[in-house]
Amino acid sequence: MNAKTTVFRRLTRPLLCALPVLCMIALSHRAVADAVTLPEQLIGVTQGFLEFSVEDYLATTQTEGRFEVQVNPLDPRLRMPLCDKDLTATLESPAQPLGRVTVRVRCDGSGPWTVFVPAQVRLFRNVVSVTRPLKREAIIGEQDVALRERDVGLLNQGYLTSVDEAIGQKLVRPTVIDQILTPVHLQQAEVVRKGDHVVIVARSGSLSVRMPGEALSKGGLSEQIRVRNLNSKRVVKARVTGPGQVEVAM
Repeated sequence: MNAKTTVFRRLTRPLLCALPVLCMIALSHRAVADAVTLPEQLIGVTQGFLEFSVEDYLATTQTEGRFEVQVNPLDPRLRMPLCDKDLTATLESPAQPLGRVTVRVRCDGSGPWTVFVPAQVRLFRNVVSVTRPLKREAIIGEQDVALRERDVGLLNQGYLTSVDEAIGQKLVRPTVIDQILTPVHLQQAEVVRKGDHVVIVARSGSLSVRMPGEALSKGGLSEQIRVRNLNSKRVVKARVTGPGQVEVAM
């Protein structure tokens, strides 16, 4: 019980019969206070809705990470009529509960109303970043990348969650230390170049045959390229398995 309530009770109890007008005014003020939906109630509904929505999103998409929900303050003078039904909340924008969001809080009772509540949802995940400045066309090695926790809601160009996705790739633009790598930064590095002499491996189960070949196109790891068999002069499609090596099925 706060000081104001304590004083109010001490004054009204002895004057209840002597000053009925004062009592009526006090009771009407309390009735008005009880008959409205306050900003903190709207914030509480929004907070609970977003926490549930993010947990459901993470479970549905099988996404790992931790999240924080921050509902923006509302005008403390905001007073909405008391709803005779439970308030409902829906995500107004965007489609997923990440980043800057707007929640529609609605009363569907006898006196319907709607309030739009802004909030911020931060989803923190371990993403790939560079450990040192790298030049354009550099081939990324193990020592060049590491996982760092970042708010992925701010990474509009995407991100990588495994260093294996970056190692061996070629940069198409320079980077600075601690920069988050995105798919637009990377290009499959050329393991075989056009004109290279390669070893063609033909496999069938445990049996393998090797023959000399010439690459007629360039390719990265696991890419299909055209290769000429230098023995038979036939041109075949082969999968790049490493520097100077391709593989075909027998």
